[in-house]
Amino acid sequence: MEAGWGTPASAAQHENKFRGEDFESVSRSGGVANRAFEEFMRQPGGGSPRRVASNELKLHMKKIEAIIKPFKLEEVKDALAEVGIEGMTVVEVKGFGRQKGHTEIYRGSEYTVDFLPKIKLEIVIADNLSDSAVDAIIKAAKTGKIGDGKVFVSSIDEAIRIRTEEKGEKAI
Repeated sequence: MEAGWGTPASAAQHENKFRGEDFESVSRSGGVANRAFEEFMRQPGGGSPRRVASNELKLHMKKIEAIIKPFKLEEVKDALAEVGIEGMTVVEVKGFGRQKGHTEIYRGSEYTVDFLPKIKLEIVIADNLSDSAVDAIIKAAKTGKIGDGKVFVSSIDEAIRIRTEEKGEKAI
């Protein structure tokens, strides 16, 4: 009978087992725990990511994507500059959400405009700046009317500056 995961010796034995050939069969078997362990093992240094109390992986960079009304771009850009955000990517996009577009009359005929013009901001920043950046975007972009937009925050595993090949937070 094998010792449980609770003992230090058994945890080390299991870790060595997963680092070897048996790791492939475990990762192919699927399941949330196996996928999480597979990601853990792929970390640089053989599986030593920074952890938080809830045992979830804590990454060092965040990507913020914000869809805003076009006329709010300058206000949002200024608000981000005030909190120390130095760079961003801006893309003109079209889309709709709950707003579902609107109707317009052109030369006496009524047309339905499904896709409304919006601006998409993409920002990759250090994890510790993400809350202040999101707050700045929301405060500057909010009109209180339908169609103000959305903000999405996701984790970034790696960033590399092409010119210097710097990695991680140094690259942003």
